Amino acid sequence: MNYKLFLYILFILFLNSCIETTDINYSTKPVRIEKFSNKGFALIYDDNLFKKKIINKKINERDLIIFQKNLDRGTPVKIFNPTNKKSLIAKVGKNSIYPNFNNSVVSKRIFDELELDLNDPYIHIIEIIEQDTFIAKKSKTFDAEKKVANKAPVESISVNDLNESNIKTKKDKKKNKKKFIYSVKIADFYFKKTAITMVNRVKTETLIKNAKIKEVSKNKFRVYIGPYSNLKALQKAYNSVEKLKFENIEILRHE
Repeated sequence: MNYKLFLYILFILFLNSCIETTDINYSTKPVRIEKFSNKGFALIYDDNLFKKKIINKKINERDLIIFQKNLDRGTPVKIFNPTNKKSLIAKVGKNSIYPNFNNSVVSKRIFDELELDLNDPYIHIIEIIEQDTFIAKKSKTFDAEKKVANKAPVESISVNDLNESNIKTKKDKKKNKKKFIYSVKIADFYFKKTAITMVNRVKTETLIKNAKIKEVSKNKFRVYIGPYSNLKALQKAYNSVEKLKFENIEILRHE
């Protein structure tokens, strides 16, 4: 009997050791995910955009909502105005069709709070990765800000100049007279040979012949076109490259 009891105890210890080993193999550390980031020109939502079918979805002018093709609905994002350093937290709305040249469509409230320039609505969009209490805190802030926004008066606007229309506000705002130069970032590559291949593709498959390579760091080679000081020329070049269906084309501004 003692021998059988001894074997039974060994069997129980063996099972426990297996369970402990299994638990050790599981990791609670979050998986590292690269954040989406894009710099470019925002389109300010107005009902005229919807009526003219430039956009196929509506945005409530008081909401902290943007349309962004690369991000899923409900994704929290930080929107940054590089000109005055102002930023806010918003959420991605429904999937929407809008001009390819624009990196997003933003609500009138976002336009007002960031004090975007009507003639130069340049913004930086950064995805916020949902982790732990950070997003819970931001969600509360978002909901609280939304309640305040619902009580705030909002002025009407029309369509942005960058999309072949005019934009007006009831109040006259000071225009930023400072000139900027823009370039179109096609992609960053780890190897210079890959970047050279991409430059050749751009020159072969489009009418653009000024594609260049910039060595950002030892292992980062940027393929870009430009610079451009004229928005119409910039838009034409962007649309030409966009037809090649690159994943995340950006417009970079150089002061």
